[in-house]
Amino acid sequence: MDTLTRRRFLLTSGVVGAGALAAGAGAYSLRDLLDTAGDHDPQSHTLVLVTLYGGNDGLNTVIPYGDPAYLAARPELAYPDSEVRRLDDGFGLNPALEGLHQRWSNGGLAIVRGVGYPKPDRSHFRSMDIWHTAQPDRPGTTGWLGRWLDRAGGDPRLAVSFEPALPPLLAGERSAGAAVPVADRKAAKGLSAQTLAAFAAPEAGESAARGRAAACFADLRSVDEMIRQVRDSADPDAADPDGEQAPATATGGARTPLDAQLDLVAQCVEAGVSTRVFSVSLGGFDTHADEKQLQAVLLGQVDRALTGFADRMARSEAGRKVVVAVYSEFGRRVKANASDGTDHGTASDMLLLGAGVRGGWHGEAPSLTDLDDGDLKYTTDFRDVYATLLERVLGTDPGPVLADWRGRLDKLF
Repeated sequence: MDTLTRRRFLLTSGVVGAGALAAGAGAYSLRDLLDTAGDHDPQSHTLVLVTLYGGNDGLNTVIPYGDPAYLAARPELAYPDSEVRRLDDGFGLNPALEGLHQRWSNGGLAIVRGVGYPKPDRSHFRSMDIWHTAQPDRPGTTGWLGRWLDRAGGDPRLAVSFEPALPPLLAGERSAGAAVPVADRKAAKGLSAQTLAAFAAPEAGESAARGRAAACFADLRSVDEMIRQVRDSADPDAADPDGEQAPATATGGARTPLDAQLDLVAQCVEAGVSTRVFSVSLGGFDTHADEKQLQAVLLGQVDRALTGFADRMARSEAGRKVVVAVYSEFGRRVKANASDGTDHGTASDMLLLGAGVRGGWHGEAPSLTDLDDGDLKYTTDFRDVYATLLERVLGTDPGPVLADWRGRLDKLF
C-alpha cells in the first residue's frame, strides 16, 4: 500500500491522522477536551473552519447580478435582480442567506473574492488535498493546521474536529488534532450500564488491539453523553423544525447538522477549553443537476447555523474572539450545464465573520468573460487567507507553516 493510499485509509476510516499514529498518539475523548475547561488564554483568539464539501457554486452564492455575462452564461440557473439580496449595485447574496445579508449590513461579514491557487485541479479529492495541505504544487502528507499544531506543542485538544473522521488539515508530522464525531450512536438493547462500562474499561494484560477497541468504545460513550447533555440543555424555542440535513456525499461532510456541530463549538468556547481551532463541515454541494433548489436548501442550513452561532458568540468575551472562515474545495464553471446544474470549476469566494473581522469586500472579483478554459481566473491565493489567519487569529508566524509564504490580506482585521 503506497503512502497516499495508506494515508487516505487511515484518515477516512476514522482512526486518527497518519502523523498521530506515527507519533504513537492515544485516543482522546470529549472528557479529555472538557478537562481543559478554564485553560483558554483569555487574550487568545479561536479559529472555526467551516468546510462545504462538494464544490459550492460561488456565483450563485455571491451573485454578480449586475453583470450581463452572468445571465447569459446560465439563463435558467441565474437569479433575477428582484430575488437577490443586494450587497451593492453589482453583487448580492443568494436569497437563502438572509441572516448573513443582515450581518453584511451591520459590517460583520467579510467576503474574499476570487480565492483559488495556480494550476487548479477539478478533482474533489485532489483539490481538497491541496486546500488541506496548503501545497498546490504537490500536496504533502501534513495539513497546514497540523503543522501549526506541531509548533504549538502537539496537544490534540488544541485542534478539534466535530466530523466523522479527522480531516487531513489537522494531521501534522508529529501530532494530530482530536476527532470527536457528532452522530447518533445506539448501543444494543438489553445491556446494562455496568456492562457497557465494562466494555469501555481497559484490562491488565490485554492485547494492544483490545485496548484500542476499549478506548474507542469509551470515546463513543463519551460522545453519546455529550450529545445528550447538549440536547437536554438546548432551548426548544431556538430549534429549527425544518433544519433537515442533506446526507453527506462521497465528497465528504459531516452527517449531522452544521448547527449541531457549531452548538458544540459554542459550548466549548463558553467553557474556556484550551482548543484554538475547531473544524466543522457540511456536505452535498456537488450540484451537477437541478442545482437551484438543492443549493438554496443547503445555503439555508449554512445561514441559520452561522448566524445563530455568531449571535451566540457575540454575547461573551471569549466568543467575541472567535473568527469563522467558510470555504469549499472549488467553485463551479461559469456556464450552466444541460441539467440545470453546474460542473466543477475553480476560483470562488471565502466568507469570514466574527467581531474582529473587518466586513466588506476583500480581493478583486474575477471577470466572467476573461476565462481560463471556461473557468474563473483566481485573483486571491488561498494561502494569503491562511497566512492572515495564522498571523492574526492564531498568533503565529506563518512562514514555517506555509513554506515562507509572504502574501497577506492586510485589511481583513
